[in-house]
Amino acid sequence: MPRHFRSAIVRRAAAILLTTVPTVVVSFVALSAQEPRPLPPSWAYGLPPVPPGEYPPQAPPILPPTEFVPPPRPATSPDQLRQAEGSTLRFTTQQVGYRHGPADWFPDDHPVMPEIVAHGKNPEVRACAMCHLPNGRGRPENAPVQGLSFEYIVQQLRDFRGGLRVSAEPRKDNTSEMEQIAKALTEEEIEAAARYFSSMPWTQYIRVVETDTIPKMQLRGHIFWRAEGNDTEPLGMRIVETPEDTAQAQLRNPHSGWIAYVPPGSVTRGEALATTGGNGRTIACATCHGVGLKGVGPIPNLAGRSPSYLARQMFDFKFGTRHGTMASLMTPVVANLSDNDVVDLIAYVSSLEP
Repeated sequence: MPRHFRSAIVRRAAAILLTTVPTVVVSFVALSAQEPRPLPPSWAYGLPPVPPGEYPPQAPPILPPTEFVPPPRPATSPDQLRQAEGSTLRFTTQQVGYRHGPADWFPDDHPVMPEIVAHGKNPEVRACAMCHLPNGRGRPENAPVQGLSFEYIVQQLRDFRGGLRVSAEPRKDNTSEMEQIAKALTEEEIEAAARYFSSMPWTQYIRVVETDTIPKMQLRGHIFWRAEGNDTEPLGMRIVETPEDTAQAQLRNPHSGWIAYVPPGSVTRGEALATTGGNGRTIACATCHGVGLKGVGPIPNLAGRSPSYLARQMFDFKFGTRHGTMASLMTPVVANLSDNDVVDLIAYVSSLEP
């Protein structure tokens, strides 16, 4: 791609980032009053399929506690303590999941966390590290924010605050929670979180495996967990992201990896679509996201990121529920893509080295 063309794209994206449009209001209440719109594939949102002819109600918002949430009590006996693999620290199960100071198994892995990342704002805002983990890798049910640019993270939080990032799947409740969190943050807190997560380079921890049969899965908390026993199930045309080690994932060990099961041949098909545009079906990804999909300026790097998260964003753009900065650049990209195209593209992108 000619250098002047890529520079023009970066300038355009930067110009959009620097321009706020506070007068634009999108009425999702009006949208909900119309005929139910089609639903995106449920696998991307960590949810079971909806029976034919049914339409799920909007998930109620996850409301924060109204009173101060005290920290968990210390362990009273050694058998109450848990230890993540590779860590020298020990915490109780309650400490691992404390919303205002979750366990940091590897404090030497990252810079000192800002207050908003480490503890949030008790009680209305949980710590960023609770969901996205102290190193920002996140998990399939949320976003991997490690290594995104400062400008991109800041703008996404502003878009959430403005109600411009809405899930195409009405049962995905933590998207609306992010809107509540963003509204409770000051500009200083937004910038502190963005500066922290953008300071750490993105590292791959997802192993992409092509297969047509996978272990039997159970859905809990928007995550596919392997069921006990040796039963299997067909993968079909979807991507299933699951922990390499269930016990370590439950301890929220940021060093423990994940497996992404993808359909046979999807990586090769996705590569062809991503690099050529598929004879006009879409736009070659590197046009905006750069060589190797490692990002260009404020445009995010995609290589090696969570396929569940990437697929949700593709579907949210396609179904017209994700608006805000630079959304218009993605509209022609997804307009003509089928659900199978999205599976192929995401399988390829997630397989790339960051």
